[in-house]
Amino acid sequence: MKGGTALYPGTFDPITNGHVDLVRRAARIFERVIVAVAKGAHKNPFLTLEQRTALARESLEGIDGVEVVSFECLLVDEFRKRKVNVVIRGLRAVSDFEYELMIALMNRKLDPNFETVFLMPSEQYIYLHSSLVKEIYQLGGEINCLVPPAVPKRLKEWNVR
Repeated sequence: MKGGTALYPGTFDPITNGHVDLVRRAARIFERVIVAVAKGAHKNPFLTLEQRTALARESLEGIDGVEVVSFECLLVDEFRKRKVNVVIRGLRAVSDFEYELMIALMNRKLDPNFETVFLMPSEQYIYLHSSLVKEIYQLGGEINCLVPPAVPKRLKEWNVR
């Protein structure tokens, strides 16, 4: 039985097949999954917030119960605003867990109702990280097998390098 609404935040710079995999997994568990594209100015994004949001919408189209939004506030504030039950975070390796645990505990300190659910991606995506995709793309490498079809198509259209 599926229940509740989950928020899956991230910069998605760009969205990868690993992100899509986690959204599909979350959509099997929750009635609604809100993919929240963060401004992420502290990460010096490769793509604009609007471009990242558009890519997420196009890449996740057709997955039932999934909505894509953007946000520019603290995650805990977006959590409250959207009235969600939990936040979804992906874990690829032990190193991810340490960082994600710290963030989850800080958010819970800011709001005792803040809950985090950790999901593991399929084994084929354990190594996949947006930073690696950006680096490969910027150095002229092929990213088609790493990202949804919309990503290389739009990057070419937008003349992004």
